[in-house]
Amino acid sequence: MAEDLKHKTKVGMYWTFFNSASTQIMQFVVGIIMARLLSPEDYGITALPAVFMAIAGVFMDGGFGQALVRKEMVSDDDLSTSFFYSFGMGILMYLVMFCLSPYIADFYNTPILTPLIRVTALGFIWGPLGTVQNIILKRKLDFKTPARIAIVNMIVGSIVGISAAYAGYGVWALVLSGLVSSVLGLALTWGVVKWVPRAKFNKDSFKYLWNYGNKLIGANLIDITYNNVAPVVIGKFYSPSDLGVFNRANGYAQLPVSQISNILAGVTFPILSKMSSDIDRLAVIYRKMMKMTGFISFPVLFLLCALARPLVIVLLSEKWESCVVMLQIMCIARMWHPLMVLNRSALQVTKRTDLYLKMEVIKRAVNFILMCVSLRFGIIAFCCYQIVETVIAMCFNTHYTGKLLGVGLITQTMDVCKFYILSLIMFFLVIGINSLIDNMLLQIIVGGMVGVTFYATFSYIFRFEELKEVRYMLDKSK
Repeated sequence: MAEDLKHKTKVGMYWTFFNSASTQIMQFVVGIIMARLLSPEDYGITALPAVFMAIAGVFMDGGFGQALVRKEMVSDDDLSTSFFYSFGMGILMYLVMFCLSPYIADFYNTPILTPLIRVTALGFIWGPLGTVQNIILKRKLDFKTPARIAIVNMIVGSIVGISAAYAGYGVWALVLSGLVSSVLGLALTWGVVKWVPRAKFNKDSFKYLWNYGNKLIGANLIDITYNNVAPVVIGKFYSPSDLGVFNRANGYAQLPVSQISNILAGVTFPILSKMSSDIDRLAVIYRKMMKMTGFISFPVLFLLCALARPLVIVLLSEKWESCVVMLQIMCIARMWHPLMVLNRSALQVTKRTDLYLKMEVIKRAVNFILMCVSLRFGIIAFCCYQIVETVIAMCFNTHYTGKLLGVGLITQTMDVCKFYILSLIMFFLVIGINSLIDNMLLQIIVGGMVGVTFYATFSYIFRFEELKEVRYMLDKSK
């Protein structure tokens, strides 16, 4: 049983990594092309309504997806109830966004937002139609199918976006790319998973799903609102260009973070759910995942931080140079986020969504005050505040995992500190070597090779167990 679960974890992580890596590499390349074709202002305009769109998305999901993945036995009533709820809520959210769009445009004094929001929000209508199919795939631990679908979506959406940008559609190129990708994804998912609702909306099923999911709605609303307050403030009191530069810096820092986090969220939750009744075993597996996460995330973010300037100048051109410092700061702040994803998964697996909600309320209230203060001193000060926010968030997140699993802040820090220290040394080594090289393309090549070689070599010298796990994950024969 243990070996079978380990194999499923490996397969799941392999395909989730392949999905996420392929998608984000393509996003990165397409983002470079689009950034050269579009202006920081174009990116800023599309980011202005993000908080409103994200809040609508929370209500559409309702936490039902996680509730169904977590449930041991799922009936047709459960699936149909989730389907009708998501579809009905999707239509409602579209109507809400349609009516609010003129007021949002007036708030930002950006008239183009009215048609832009109304077109972008169309995804709320067809998006929920594929939720049950994705739940079925997750319950089967089938990560290969979503990976293949996502790659096809990305390729087609990228072609549409780049073509529209070349044709001079400006900000609409970003909108069209997303809409085409979402429609294609729905069609492919329905083609693979032959499911249609066979039952009616069931009150008992809804009660179970709602009791589990309503805390997640509350927590996610707090999380999304908090994370998008900064773009709202920057978009209102600064220029769209400033918001575009900030979003690019944050987006590139998020690339490796979301890569790792997507794997953890997509694989660990259904895997850990299989052992939720055995707390001792859950704690052991949880710590292994924590170490593996630190082993991978710290060197990647530190290396990106060290190579930030040559990467931005070479790939995006000098018109984006103002985002270099922001990117470096955000890399330092974001490197602990994958660990926080694991902490949140632990609370959801153990059915303590009440603690998850409580944690988010307290944590975000404290951080909101600090965030408002930092924004008064400019965007750079706000980026620096993100580091403080990460420290506070880790303290809160690990408090509850310490209570439930006996794996608190001190234990988690001791588990991963060796990876952090080695990655920090690698960072200074790359910075020192690059200071001797004038050519920026050469800085990327030499700095990247030195950083990877240094970290891998000393991981082998210090006999890190996680290196063996990486080899196991890469060995297709096992």
